[in-house]
Amino acid sequence: MKAKRTNSIRRLWLAALLLLLSAQSFAQERPDARLIHGAEKEAKLVWWTTTNLDLSQRILERFEKKYPSVKTELFRAGRGPLLNKVLAEALAGRHAWDVLSGSGEMYAPLMERRLVVPYRSPESKAYDGSMIGRDGEWIAYHTNSYVLGVNTHLVKSEQAPRSYEALLDAKWKDGKISLDSDAYPVLIGLSQAWGKEKAVNYLKRLAAQNPVVKRGNDERVQLTAAGEYPLLIAYASGITRVAQKGAPIEWLPLDPVVVQVNPLQVAARAPHPNAARLFTDFALSKDGQEMVRSGFREPARSDVESPSNAALKGFKRIIIGPENYRDYKEYVKLYQEIFRTR
Repeated sequence: MKAKRTNSIRRLWLAALLLLLSAQSFAQERPDARLIHGAEKEAKLVWWTTTNLDLSQRILERFEKKYPSVKTELFRAGRGPLLNKVLAEALAGRHAWDVLSGSGEMYAPLMERRLVVPYRSPESKAYDGSMIGRDGEWIAYHTNSYVLGVNTHLVKSEQAPRSYEALLDAKWKDGKISLDSDAYPVLIGLSQAWGKEKAVNYLKRLAAQNPVVKRGNDERVQLTAAGEYPLLIAYASGITRVAQKGAPIEWLPLDPVVVQVNPLQVAARAPHPNAARLFTDFALSKDGQEMVRSGFREPARSDVESPSNAALKGFKRIIIGPENYRDYKEYVKLYQEIFRTR
């Protein structure tokens, strides 16, 4: 009996030790004093991003409060205009930005021109391997999960489709579904999950439902909440943001869930290289990722839970990282042909 009690105590101590080590492994890292000193000497940080202006400004305000000697400058644009600006500036020999956060398809052109440099932040220990570039040339800042949005006034819960196949039911034909004309990651993700042939065939059948295809996640969510469409495929975070304001809309995961990674990268010729790394550490820290969550975005850090991540547990997630955009132009062409958006 005594031996059994001793073994039980040992197991409890071992479990407690493992929990402690797990918590320590995810603990927020202290910034390197040399990095702080270097950033303070540079006295400036320039961040170019596709993240919405309000959230980006609040994050920079928090960063300046923590490091008052480092003044910040923000430029925000959509992914196409932002990439064009980066490439045009580089072609002209101008290197104005320190840190870039955008969408995955921006990665290949930047790497081809060697405009970004690997940086393994000490905070990366709190990130799943699927959220980090192989050589540390990018790390996820936040993610976008494609889900099915439902207007709860128009569709009763028991009638809502709960699979991709269910969207092909005749009752969802002719303008009942809203799709994004730029949702190329959906095709990439389903091809990764099912194989390209099956994914293309499925989307052709979905296109035969005559969905309304137009650009813009936020606008389409608003229109669905207003009753323009019963269903839409969009980012979970955007639907959550509108639902929390009391709009009659909710979202359901479709298995598999396509998850788009939005990476953070450091400029190869950053004018303020220490500030670039210090800001990257801050953006990836628990505090920084909690701010991402407060802006109704999906944090990428493992120990910062979001409503989206909690609701997706149990569903297969297809992670679309920057490397998955190698054949991006081919997928864009295919998607445009399927939904006749060219």
